[in-house]
Order: sequence, then structure tokens, then C-alpha cells
Amino acid sequence: MTLATAFKSSKLISWKSTGRLQQTVAGCIERTGNTLHSGEVSTVKLWPELAGKGRYFDFRSNLIPASVDFAEESPLCTTLHKDGFRIRTVEHLLSALEAAGVDNCRIELQNSDPKVCEVEVPIFDGSASEWVKAIEQVGLKVATDQCGNSCEKMAPYVNEPVHAWRKDSFVAAYPSQKVHITYGIDFPQVHAIGCQWFSSAPLDNYFYSKQIASSRTFCIYEQPCRWSKCVILGS
Repeated sequence: MTLATAFKSSKLISWKSTGRLQQTVAGCIERTGNTLHSGEVSTVKLWPELAGKGRYFDFRSNLIPASVDFAEESPLCTTLHKDGFRIRTVEHLLSALEAAGVDNCRIELQNSDPKVCEVEVPIFDGSASEWVKAIEQVGLKVATDQCGNSCEKMAPYVNEPVHAWRKDSFVAAYPSQKVHITYGIDFPQVHAIGCQWFSSAPLDNYFYSKQIASSRTFCIYEQPCRWSKCVILGS
């Protein structure tokens, strides 16, 4: 069983109220930068969105929800795919939006080649820090629907342990009233990284912005990333 399958099961998760209202960004955020895998330049605009709309990508008026339902297997990045259009390297941006509490957002993307049916989110310094700073600068506001009504924010709770394995990697989720993260990485072929473990206190926006957002992606020399031909280290 994959985690995606598990989290769609009504038996394994329960949706409960968080006691908070849905939020969106208070204004437009625009950032332009180089991308990791293609080496091209792309622009991302984050727009406020109505309550209940969720987070979704808008690429040339083609809408792709930020959902595991549209994820496809791709090397060294997370890719969303729908109707022939692909959005690549979405992980840092979506991580920042989730941690910051941005429940509803239209994510507009632009690239320089109108003939290409895929676009990549800029990599910046390889972490989520640039997005966290941008969201903090513009701020958040309560999202309302078309009638001006606010909406309750719901969140999934795991009812029983669930796990998934693939080769030498695994991920597991256990029932808990608060989110805690324990993460391990083992790269014996890269001595500067080696084996490391990280455990979080109860996860909130402050802990994320100070302890997780600055964590940077890396690749080794042999991996085919145009803009990353050496190990990049961060906190």
C-alpha cells in the first residue's frame, strides 16, 4: 500500500476540525529565478483565492490541483501532471504554503518558451526559505467564499499506523494529536552528509521556519542536474 492510497481510505483517516478558519495570502507574491533541472528561468505568482478552492497551479490557463492525485514518478523532484501539462519541482513551494497555513492559493507559472508544455518552479537556494520569507512579507488573511462567508479548516488524522517501503527508503505515519517528525538520511558515498537524524518538537509555523525551511536539497556530481553539479549543504 502506498501512502497516497492509505490517505484516501476512510478507514485509516478521519477529517476533524482544527478550530481555525481557512486562510489565503493577503496579496500577490511574485518571484523569478533559475530552475534546477531544466536550467531555464521561470516566474511564479501566488494569488489570493476563495475559501474552499484549495491550492492549485495555473499554467497557461491549465489548472492542476496541488494534489497527490496528479503526482507522477519523476527523478529528483516532485512533478504534477494533468492533460499533457507538467509542473516540476513543486516540493519546496508547497511545503512552505502548508507550513505557513495558506489553505487556498492560485499559483500562476510562466516560462520563456510557449511551445513547451511543462514548467518548473525556481530552485532559489535549494530550500523553502525564499517562499517562507515572501509569505511572511505579504501576510495572510481569512479566506471567504463567493458569498463572503468564512470556512472552517479541516485536517486529516491517522486512525492507525500506516507505512510504505521502496528499496532502502520508507515512510510511516502514526496516530497523534500533534505533528512530530523524525527523519533519517544515510549517504555513505558523500562523507559530508553521511548518516544524520532529525527530530522535531510539535510542528508549527515557527518551528518550520526556523528549523526546516532552510534545509537545502542536494545532489552528487554524477546526478544529472544542470544547475547542481556538486553537493550543496545547508542547515
